Amino acid sequence: MKYRTIFLSDIHLGTPGCQADLLLDFLKSHEAETYYLVGDIVDAWRIRRKGFLWPQAHNDVVQTLLAKAHGGARIYFIPGNHDEFLRSYYGTHFGGIEVVASATFTAGDGKRYLVTHGDQFDAVVTNAKWLAHLGDQAYEFMLWLNTRLNRLRHLWGGQYWSLSKWAKHQVKQAVNFISEYENVLTAEARRGGYDGVICGHIHSAAIRDMDGVAYVNTGDWVESCTAVVERADGSLALIDWERSARRSRHRARRAQRKEKTLENV
Repeated sequence: MKYRTIFLSDIHLGTPGCQADLLLDFLKSHEAETYYLVGDIVDAWRIRRKGFLWPQAHNDVVQTLLAKAHGGARIYFIPGNHDEFLRSYYGTHFGGIEVVASATFTAGDGKRYLVTHGDQFDAVVTNAKWLAHLGDQAYEFMLWLNTRLNRLRHLWGGQYWSLSKWAKHQVKQAVNFISEYENVLTAEARRGGYDGVICGHIHSAAIRDMDGVAYVNTGDWVESCTAVVERADGSLALIDWERSARRSRHRARRAQRKEKTLENV
């Protein structure tokens, strides 16, 4: 599938929770003229805390992005809080990937969007980094627990289920935080005269209208495996690749069962 632009964020390379294989599948299936990597692509927090973890699939993600840059695609990297060490390299190109603080994206329909990771609008990250690190460790434990729960669910024939995503929707404070985050980001876009904002950071994918300003969150590649794409007409769409891959596997299994049935007739 070919798009004008693809937005990705919160890949968290270097962590066990990174769904690198699904991302590679997505990158092989989708092409774009321009890519925006909207922060937390590499998780330096985890690497500093627990040491270097870099499976081959994580390296393949980097090589795939570099290959796209070498092939002529424009790629902009907006560092987030987990890869904030790259904020010392604004204006630098790494293999054709340009590191920028933020970006103004003009869609094919003329609408202008502020593109930012979003952590600078998170009071916990900006004012109490120690608490953000503590929360990150709790989140990592939840992902570890989620992996084991889904192994059990798989034995029972159940579908993938995200414990952390469920917790976000059940805990009132988390829901309020997401709502406030959306309000703050769209207010910033409105002040800057933008038609919308494209961000990441909170691992909660969404495209919605907020009183005339578009709020677009790319989601992540740890829990939901989502990306935002710009179609030829300038419209933006959210792709849930984990769900798409699950549907493809279901269709393949159904086709195999049908084929076996025909063979037995």
